[in-house]
Amino acid sequence: MAVRVVTDSSAGLPADICEELDITVLDLHVMESEAKDGQTETSTSGLSALELAAAFGRQMERAHDDGVVALHLSRELSSTWSAAVTASGVFPDTVRVIDSGTAGMVLGAAAMAAARLAQDGASLDDCYDAAQNTLDRGRTWVYVHSTEELRKSGRISTATMVLSTALLATKPILAIQNGKLELVGKTRTQTKAFTKLTELIQERAQGEPCFVAIQHNEAEAAAETLRGLLEQMLPADSTFMVMPLGDVMAVHTGPGALGVSVVFSCEQEPDPKPAHKTTFGWKPPQK
Repeated sequence: MAVRVVTDSSAGLPADICEELDITVLDLHVMESEAKDGQTETSTSGLSALELAAAFGRQMERAHDDGVVALHLSRELSSTWSAAVTASGVFPDTVRVIDSGTAGMVLGAAAMAAARLAQDGASLDDCYDAAQNTLDRGRTWVYVHSTEELRKSGRISTATMVLSTALLATKPILAIQNGKLELVGKTRTQTKAFTKLTELIQERAQGEPCFVAIQHNEAEAAAETLRGLLEQMLPADSTFMVMPLGDVMAVHTGPGALGVSVVFSCEQEPDPKPAHKTTFGWKPPQK
């Protein structure tokens, strides 16, 4: 048979691509409950080790022991990665788990790269390396109208959380850096935010073509506007996709949010470590 590729629904891979490349997508959990005020609250949870072990077992049967490459969202954002590592212990040396350090379509693109090689009969090591190489060249940004949903879910760093109140009147831009969501820009309008995003992506592209996926939460018109800006600024042979955000990502980012995932032609420099307790001029109070 062939190596099997497994990912989770945080990637947001379209169903037709999954079918074409025979990628297995495991759905993260979205749950609704009634809050004290009678309103409905939505929360999410990662996959359990038991669920993942069962899924890996099914894929190993299909692979005839050729192996499984499992790609999951950053371990800083979900317990799924650690559960996958535990589950892979049942299949030593045949289930390779990757901590993507990201979410969104960079994760999806890595799964696509591995799956294409798998269809050509590549080895487990080659499929794993292709996925990792794609991740090394990928970056994800998130534009939100408010950080409130991210703050409530604990998906932003402590420094960004401290700034969240001050950011209520701005249009923040975040990036997944070192596996976590970090603030990288704040603007007053959506137009300025999109201009800033375009500049960030163009600078990293270094004149080379890119793969760009824009995922939106009830904001298709805004996504198409951003796509138009990027098409003007990036090389003509860059490729673009626009699609809705998956349920899990939408819960944490809120209405109007955009996720922009880019796979560049060249490997990207490692993200800088954030300065100790200092972000955009904020410093801890002096004792």
